Amino acid sequence: MTAPDAGRGIWDGEETRTFTGLPRDTFRILHVSTGNVCRSPITERLTRHALADRLGDPLWGGLVVESAGTWGHEGAPMEANAEAVLADFGADASGFTGRELLDEHVIRADLVLTATRDHRAQVISMGHSAGLRTFTLKEFTRLVRAIDPTTLPPLEEGMVVRARALVRAAAALRGWLLAPTAEADEVYDPYGAPLPFFQSVGDEINQALDPVVTALTGVPARA
Repeated sequence: MTAPDAGRGIWDGEETRTFTGLPRDTFRILHVSTGNVCRSPITERLTRHALADRLGDPLWGGLVVESAGTWGHEGAPMEANAEAVLADFGADASGFTGRELLDEHVIRADLVLTATRDHRAQVISMGHSAGLRTFTLKEFTRLVRAIDPTTLPPLEEGMVVRARALVRAAAALRGWLLAPTAEADEVYDPYGAPLPFFQSVGDEINQALDPVVTALTGVPARA
């Protein structure tokens, strides 16, 4: 078994890798915020942590989790308060470097989860047929909660198949299940704020991720 990619957390057996080093069948989750030093790194690393926690092993069945920023601080470290939030959850903050959102990131992503509606609009404006696979994090959570998990492919068919079906189901519900307020779909920027505000944002993100990871894996969070 190979060690995790230090930059972006890709795990799989060598026998399933292509010449690029990636699994042949993958599902890419891309988290997007502004600078890629606060919200999206927290969301990226909490997603990885939750997947490993549910599955008991960082072999995520082809799921690749990464992040970028619409005004990304290319090569920048994560904010110290963001690292502290991840430590509170027992999640790994090591090896992170910020990235500016590029066309190639959107093209490769199977699911784009943004911090705000403005980020969502920016991703969709890049084209690449991104509209049906781009949501704010909280929007996607709200839609996932309305999806009957028994209508999704069983895990025996593979997590990638299940994940793709989940995105299609959420996209189909989007026009029917609206947010109570526009602000309900936003995760506000903690950049420059004190640690308690970062912690509240971390809690908010963690709560939003819980039903998403449960739907992807078919495994609820540990009590």
